This record gives sequence, structure tokens and C-alpha cells, in this order.
Amino acid sequence: MQTNLAEFFRETEQGREADRILRSCVHCGFCTATCPTYQLLGDELDGPRGRIYQIKMVLEGTRPTKSIQRHLDRCLTCLSCETTCPSGVEYGRLLDIGRGLVEARVPRPILKRWLRWALRRALPYPKRVVLPLRLAQLLRPILPAALRRKVPPRQYVAAAPRRDHARTMLILDGCVQPLMTPRTNSAAAGVLDRLGVSVIQAEGAGCCGALSHHLSAGDEAKAFMRRNIDAWWPYIENGAEAIVVTASGCGVLVKEYGHHLRDDPAYAGKAKQVAALAKDLAEVITPEDLRELRGNGPRRIAFHAPCTLQHGQHLHGVVERLLTQAGFELVPVTDAHLCCGSAGTYSILQADLSARLLRRKLEALQAAGPALIATANIGCQLHLQSQAEVPVVHWIELFDPELTAKTH
Repeated sequence: MQTNLAEFFRETEQGREADRILRSCVHCGFCTATCPTYQLLGDELDGPRGRIYQIKMVLEGTRPTKSIQRHLDRCLTCLSCETTCPSGVEYGRLLDIGRGLVEARVPRPILKRWLRWALRRALPYPKRVVLPLRLAQLLRPILPAALRRKVPPRQYVAAAPRRDHARTMLILDGCVQPLMTPRTNSAAAGVLDRLGVSVIQAEGAGCCGALSHHLSAGDEAKAFMRRNIDAWWPYIENGAEAIVVTASGCGVLVKEYGHHLRDDPAYAGKAKQVAALAKDLAEVITPEDLRELRGNGPRRIAFHAPCTLQHGQHLHGVVERLLTQAGFELVPVTDAHLCCGSAGTYSILQADLSARLLRRKLEALQAAGPALIATANIGCQLHLQSQAEVPVVHWIELFDPELTAKTH
């Protein structure tokens, strides 16, 4: 793709990156076939190729409009297009650049602006979320059915005694996961303990920064990144061999810390090392001696591979192999590459499109009659369970006998 970027942008680092990405696109349109929003809306401007053209126009000097903003907003950032693309176009990074420029130049209506600000000021901070969440969970039995399904039931997890091991790994708590699905990290710690690994939850670490990053609050996202690096660094210096991430949506961003902080002289080196140490839980468990692990609970299950796992981290099939080896029967899922519609705050900001994607995904997941649905990301888990007819769990729970018994 030929480019002629505007002078104000051409010689910046972002400009050079955007120019490189744009030039790698050959207009083939293969990406369009696997784009969830294009499949729903049938509009070229709501597919990757159309969005690339719109971003290119802005970078070349065209004044961004509310229409362009709307089409960029509708993108799930599922990165299915990157998996499909034969030319290796880094669409996600180009989208981040385009969204940032449009956000700075196209004012949003005050209510939409307030909602995005409120999400950024609440969700990354568990102490700000816990009281309204607990109140909603307390009132859940008397809430209208439509609202009740959106409130996850409270999970209770007793702190199990852990042994001290020579091997240590850090684990990312995240923001809302400890409040909404605490069984995930508890099960992960239990499984790793059985594999001879001690898990460390570093005080001061928290939100990975993904929410702010995807809402075009770049400086805010980098502040979260630096905070996590500061919390983890003493343990890394002391020999922690990995940073375990149980939410695949967080894992994508933590693995990109080196890229996002590359221009920060105080953090560039540390961020690069953190990114190298970051591993999805499935990556950590796969090379271990798994003879001690046995799957528990219903055997016939459907697995939903989050976009951030299969497209973002390129870990397609890794969890599926672990589950199959443990004796689970994975039912076939049509269009397993497509997004469930969660996509971080997308289910709130693009509620109609998200709901349509959710219905389609649940039809595919439940078509073969599984006893439960397993996934690898808290956002997908909460989104799916809001309408699913069977339990929805993080896959690691299926390897923890105590938690599996409580879940089912």
C-alpha cells in the first residue's frame, strides 16, 4: 500500500511504525472474511481493510470524523484478521495509533465521554468496585432476570496451605478477577504447587493497563505498567522464573510491555525482561511433568478459545491439548476463531453488537450438548455465563478437585 503521511506525523516514531505497517498491506481482503463485525454488518468500513483505509486517510491529513470514530470503535480488537493475513500486517498496532489520533481530535458526547472515564476510574481499582459488586450479589436473588444474569454469583475460596518450593513464579492478580472469579488464581496456585512451584502475589501489582490502553488513555496505561514492574522487580532479581497470567486478555498486553515502554530510559530494559518472562498459564504448565494432574468434573465439555489467546498470543490449541490429555472430551465448536463479543469494555460500550456476537457464540458452544464450557479469560467467562445454559469456568478449575466440586 502506497503512503503519503502528513508532515506533522511522518517523522515521528509512531508515524514510521504506521508507515511500515501500511506498506505491508496488499489489499487482498482475506481479513474481511474472518472479521466478526463485518460478518454482522456487511459494511466494508466495519472490516479490517476498510478500517485500515480510514486510518490511512487520517494519517495522510484527512480530518477525522465521527463516522470514522464510530467504525474504529466498533472494532473488537480480536485480531482474527492478523491470524488470517498472509502478509503479516500488524493491524492491532495500527488501530491503536489510529484510535489515539482520532480520540484526540473528535470530541465525544458528554455522556459517552463520562462513561469511558468512569470505566477507567473504577474497574482497574478493586477497592472501588467491591462494595457495589457485593451489594449487587447480595440482591441478586430478587433482581429482574435480565439484570440478575449480568451479576456473577459470589465465589468463596478458602486459602489452602501451600508448600515452599525452590522454584518460584509471580502471578498477576489483575483488577476485577480477584473479586469476581477468585477460583481462577486459587486453582492455578494449587496446580502449580502440585507441580513443585511456589506462586508469589506481589503486593502493589494490579491492573495490567489493558483497559486504559484500549480506551486510548496511553499515559494512564503506562503508569499501570510501571507500577507492576516496580512490584515484580525485586522477585525477578531474586530468581522468579516466570510471570504467570491466567487472564489471556492481560497476557497479551504484559507481553507487549517492552514495546510500550521502549522509549522510557528508566523502564525500557526492565519492561523488555518482564515481557519475556510473561507466560500464559497454559504455556507454564505444558512443559511440566503432568502425570500428577488429573482432570475433574464433567468429561464432555466445550472450550472457548479467547481471541487474546489464539490470535493475540498465538497459543491456538495449547489449552485444548492439555484438556484432551487429561481425559476430557472436547465437543466440536463451529467458527471457533470468532469472538464472543466480550472484548474488555466492548460489551458495555457496544452492547448491541456484543449481544449479537454472544448469541452466535453460545449457539456454537452449546450445539453439541456439553456439560460445561471452559475458557481462558475472565472477560469471556463472565460474558458467556451471563446467558449460557451450562456452567462456565476457567479451564484450570478442572484440574483442582476442591474447586471443581464446589463449581458443580
